[in-house]
Amino acid sequence: MLATQTRMESLLTLRHPEQALLTLLIPLVLLIGMSTLDVDLVEPPRVDSVAPRILALAVMSTAFTGQAIALGFDRRYGVIKRLSATALPRWVLVAGRVLAALLVVALQTVVLGGTALVLGWQPSGAGVAAAVPLLVLGTLVFGAGGVLVGGALRAETVLAVANTTWFVLLLAGGLAVPARHLPGVMSSFDEYLPSGALAEALGACLSEGTAPSARSLLVLVGWGIAAGALAVRTTRLS
Repeated sequence: MLATQTRMESLLTLRHPEQALLTLLIPLVLLIGMSTLDVDLVEPPRVDSVAPRILALAVMSTAFTGQAIALGFDRRYGVIKRLSATALPRWVLVAGRVLAALLVVALQTVVLGGTALVLGWQPSGAGVAAAVPLLVLGTLVFGAGGVLVGGALRAETVLAVANTTWFVLLLAGGLAVPARHLPGVMSSFDEYLPSGALAEALGACLSEGTAPSARSLLVLVGWGIAAGALAVRTTRLS
């Protein structure tokens, strides 16, 4: 039952054109553009710096924005309410969405990682293994945020809030532009955002071959606990 629910949720995500644009095409274009264009914002070899940040962006796009929009419209059309009235256990509904998000992130990682390797990326061997639990943690943290937004707001409001938040976390988190090039206080604020913390942790593992800092892990876990606790209190079926 869980496998069937997970498969259905995964296919719904992959077959949706807007979800594909958000979760795969935009990160792929940014990865290729930022790694190959001759700009001073990124030091060569550019792909070594860009790839971890794009992986963080892909996780955020799938687990936060994609999840929030999908949940918001499922609530609007009564999908969640009808499924809850069936014999399908509620934990299967939740676990199916979580596993589907992890499967999509795994697919993104393969595609984006493979493209980065073609562009000359040379990640640390030990760092690759350490990055896997970070990707899982990032998916759960951003997923909690997606449920918080998609489970409490009207569908039209979810679209605006989720896309605006995605754009803010992309810029202020140092995903599109390295944090040291951000203006003013933003250059030191990024490490306290979930996007900046995940990018920093992945960069430490994959680019430097070191363990992620305790600060980045605490920031991620703190955002996850806060978003999850609020989501439990505010999520509605319809």
